[in-house]
Amino acid sequence: MQNFKKITAEKLQNALKEVYQLENSIEELVEALEYPPDETMGDVAFPCFRYAKALRMAPPKIAASLAEVMSGEEYTSIAAAGGYVNFKISPAYLEKSVLTAVETQKERYGSSEMGKGKTVVLDYSSPNTSKPFHIGHLGTTVIGHCLKLLHQFVGYDCVGVNHLGDWGTQNGKQIVAFRKWGNKEYVEEKGCDGLVELYVKFHEEAEKDPSLNDQARAEFRKLEDHDPENIALWKWFLDISFKEYEVTYKQLGITFDSYKGESFYSDKMDAQIQIMREKGLLKLDDGASIVDLSEYNMPPCLILKKDGSSLYPSRDIAAAVYRKNTYDFEKCIYVTSSAQSLHFAQWFKVLELMGYDWSDKLVHVPYGTVSIGGEKLATRTGNVVLLKELFRQAIEKVTEIMNEKNPDLPNKEATAEAVGVGAIVFNYLYNSRIKDINFTIESALSFDGSTGPYAQYTYARTCSILEKAGQTPTVSGTGITAEEEAAVLKVLAKFPERVLQAIEESEPCVIARYVIELCTAFNRFYKACPILSAEDADVRAFRLRITSAVNTVLASALHLICMKTPEKI
Repeated sequence: MQNFKKITAEKLQNALKEVYQLENSIEELVEALEYPPDETMGDVAFPCFRYAKALRMAPPKIAASLAEVMSGEEYTSIAAAGGYVNFKISPAYLEKSVLTAVETQKERYGSSEMGKGKTVVLDYSSPNTSKPFHIGHLGTTVIGHCLKLLHQFVGYDCVGVNHLGDWGTQNGKQIVAFRKWGNKEYVEEKGCDGLVELYVKFHEEAEKDPSLNDQARAEFRKLEDHDPENIALWKWFLDISFKEYEVTYKQLGITFDSYKGESFYSDKMDAQIQIMREKGLLKLDDGASIVDLSEYNMPPCLILKKDGSSLYPSRDIAAAVYRKNTYDFEKCIYVTSSAQSLHFAQWFKVLELMGYDWSDKLVHVPYGTVSIGGEKLATRTGNVVLLKELFRQAIEKVTEIMNEKNPDLPNKEATAEAVGVGAIVFNYLYNSRIKDINFTIESALSFDGSTGPYAQYTYARTCSILEKAGQTPTVSGTGITAEEEAAVLKVLAKFPERVLQAIEESEPCVIARYVIELCTAFNRFYKACPILSAEDADVRAFRLRITSAVNTVLASALHLICMKTPEKI
């Protein structure tokens, strides 16, 4: 409705000036326009309550006077209702402005060049190495990639960074565990699963013998000092981790532009720590180096441990400076759990205090926590659901359904993977990102209701109709003859607006819910309006145009939320 809202805002601007001598910007009026809860009232509505005090007039009277002086071929009606002016879109405008736009712009419909010439760096996924993906990693991975795809769609140059957690005391723990209880043959055979077994074993033994934690810190200190044996073990653990991660990323259709993890910045931290010293920011607290943030109502930001080894904030600060110098970003977006919100607020503030005037370009996008049975996920205790296992179960379930309903389907394995993995991704993204999730396999694998399989099946249905038609829909036909046709076009009209909303709110669920809205409108149209069997050739041609437009926009929307689009299911 973006263009319709803009045209309506221009007419409102003129009416407000003519009747009440009020000056309003187009942007302000576009922002004020709403979607009525009852579509029978209108397609968009303008609330007049904000003017009641200044004009000393009841909102219904203001609405009535504005409706009286407004007109245009874009509307079938402009009517006052209470304190609102309600606008209904004319069928001719829908066909001209929406259907033609999709046919002309094709897969670029809904995009823009608002980000042209600007770079956005996105830091997401970023798993800790030597551990397999679990359900808790899904949020940062798919939310982050959605935001990358959305920014690319509106013209930004995007750099996707996988800031691997490959540096820290956990690496010392892994080294200690391997030397005490592991062997190369077993780890080579088991891969990441073998490494995580050792990690869990370390924490079990450390409960009985706390000195193991001191040993782990000592081994990490040796790693920071480039001990050859520890470096060799660390690199081997990395190789095993990468093999595991690439399988999952391939299933999700996700690639990165940079895999520079925490270790990459190990030689870049000293320069930033020196700046802190020169500016008098660093203080010693029981041997550790901190930046006091009490003036900003935050706990101190730990920069160096007692033994001089680094911590997350010192690495993140070095990484931010490197990225600004390398990419000159307009925004640098970090997608992590809301549990890390304080951490990001702290080191963002430290960067500001260091004098970096671009610190306000750093954006933390938090998402809710995932728990199992109300308990926090923790690799160290084994309380996790592995993502590869969840994907396997979903793919098996889809394969069973396909064997029953469509046993001769070509490319069955690839399609089952696309639908099974898509079911998990969509289930996660359909909820607001900040919402906490108590994970259950049953809900994740549900194919009923507002689900990924429903969306992918609707897309496949449009492909089947167009294939059976055997021709590219021509720009012809009768125009809108049924309410269900207009309803589909109204939903198509909202897509550009939804894209911008998703970017402004850093919220992929806006697109996921739009997908369901479009699928629902199309399936109602499909049931109510014969397409291929329409007796009138012009009606058939017009309905094929609608089907083709839905096919185009649905493909774009699904792509933006990391969903694949099999043409046959």
